[in-house]
Amino acid sequence: MLLLKKIHKTNHLHIIDMKKIQLIGLLLFIAGFVSFNTLLFITQHQITKNDVSSILKVESKADLFLDNFDVSKTYSIFSLVTSINQTYQQSHEALIKKYALNKDEIASLIESPQPIDINQSLTIFDSSEIGSFKRKAFLDMGNWLNGAKDKSKEELESNINQINNNIIQYAIIPQFGFDTYQQKDLSFQLAKAGATHFFHSQEIIYLLFTLILAVIGALIYILPKIKTTTSGVNNNHIFNHALKNRGWLGILVGTWLIVFYIVLYFQPVYISTWVALVEPLSYFLKNQAASPFFLYGLLYTLAVLVMGIRMLIHYRHSAYHKTRTASVMFFQTAFAFLIPEILVRLNQPYFDFKNIWPLDYSFFFEYRIDTLIQQGSLGIFMLGWGIALIFVGVPVMVYLYGKRWYCSWVCGCGGLAETLGDPYRQLSDKSIKAWKAERIIIHSVLVFAIVMTIAVLYTYFTGESQLFFINSYTIREWYGAGIGATFAGVVGTGFYPIMGNRVWCRFGCPLAAYLGIIQRFKSRFRITTNGGQCISCGNCSTYCEMGIDVRWYAQRGQNIVRSSCVGCGVCSTVCPRGVLNLEVKDEEGRFGKPILIGNNHIEVLP
Repeated sequence: MLLLKKIHKTNHLHIIDMKKIQLIGLLLFIAGFVSFNTLLFITQHQITKNDVSSILKVESKADLFLDNFDVSKTYSIFSLVTSINQTYQQSHEALIKKYALNKDEIASLIESPQPIDINQSLTIFDSSEIGSFKRKAFLDMGNWLNGAKDKSKEELESNINQINNNIIQYAIIPQFGFDTYQQKDLSFQLAKAGATHFFHSQEIIYLLFTLILAVIGALIYILPKIKTTTSGVNNNHIFNHALKNRGWLGILVGTWLIVFYIVLYFQPVYISTWVALVEPLSYFLKNQAASPFFLYGLLYTLAVLVMGIRMLIHYRHSAYHKTRTASVMFFQTAFAFLIPEILVRLNQPYFDFKNIWPLDYSFFFEYRIDTLIQQGSLGIFMLGWGIALIFVGVPVMVYLYGKRWYCSWVCGCGGLAETLGDPYRQLSDKSIKAWKAERIIIHSVLVFAIVMTIAVLYTYFTGESQLFFINSYTIREWYGAGIGATFAGVVGTGFYPIMGNRVWCRFGCPLAAYLGIIQRFKSRFRITTNGGQCISCGNCSTYCEMGIDVRWYAQRGQNIVRSSCVGCGVCSTVCPRGVLNLEVKDEEGRFGKPILIGNNHIEVLP
């Protein structure tokens, strides 16, 4: 008895020591994470004339910018953005005053005799450089007025003002100023250049005390779980946890993710400091400056790797989960992050060999196709590889293994959901209402992607942007902003702590919809159930990340062949009775008749 007490006391002290180590890891993670975020607010940006000249490249635009921007000041990121925006506004006001039609010229055009003779009207402009520009611009934008008659002065004034506005928007600003895209890119480039002056070539030190510190702290917190938890999936008290059951901590994490994705996609200038921080790594991998999406790829990969280690420990008794976790960690690190960056270093196209249309919705965009073709044999192979995956690889692999081969073993979105998102899998909505919404939304996104791609290919082969009532350039902008950024990023990941870890995969991913249609009707994969062993504990349904009420099928002994099932296998893992089994067999019997377990007998339903 004394020996048992001594052993128990020793184990208890050992657990306490492990808890102390975890606390140290948690504090280090918080310190690194807070420092990483604080860096955005404490960094001072110092923009030089050389920065402006090297980024703008066009001397006249650089001079125009410098005429209205104070390079002697040191800025915070917020004051810098404000000052740059004011510079754009002041620069454009100066350009409009110089090149747009003035009041006297508009008044002279209004007084022109009718029917209007454009060539005669253009004589009001002198032969100077500015006059020549106005003459050509008015001819380009207002030629439709030639021959017009019976117009009142008010109507003619409105027409000429509209022409003047078009000259400003489509001639003056693009040629001499900064259009919307240039403003966004220039603001980011200037902010990043200014941040590097703040670092004074000490990026590695800042990186060590922010991002690397957070990663080390997370690992110190995760690794002792090998000793502090028993073998098997331990989900005790998960619904009492503020992080894992929509508590304040979960809402805080979700808010951070949502804000991060909004800034990343729509206002990357505000994270220019973070991008400057990883600039040395970008040059090491691809010998080019870092972009916001290089930073994103790095953070994404680190999240998959660190939380992948957590998942390997959590599911360490299951060879299936250890293998598929290692798979998503490998594919994200090698195929999604390292290989594409190294290809750029070798002057080859950036290409993710595991990304498949329509998830890779820009695969058939003109610039992608032209870039691949222009790169010769390797580029053509990449193009052929992508097309072969769509029409051959996907059907064959789904027939053999179901959609799990991609969604749970290869896909980067699925990889993030299975690692970073695993603590939130129990939050998926299992209601019939959610199931109905899921089917409508995800298949609508697939149709949207198909229509967009048809329009894009029509433009590529014909040069015409209008297909019936669809403009290919407009629809791709809608899809990119609405689906590619907002749905997949902001909602798809930001809502992990609110709606579970597979929001995008379940409701939005067009590739998941394509895979699911094949899996539902032409696949050897199914999850079989043994209704006689089911005790209706509900673990399977609780932890199904795709919102499938697995227990409903298990109680009836019915095979699960739902198109949304990604074959993660967690339902089988958490089942205490071994009721569920992932199988790959012949198609015959896949839609086998369910059975109803009663008190006195087993009935095969018709």
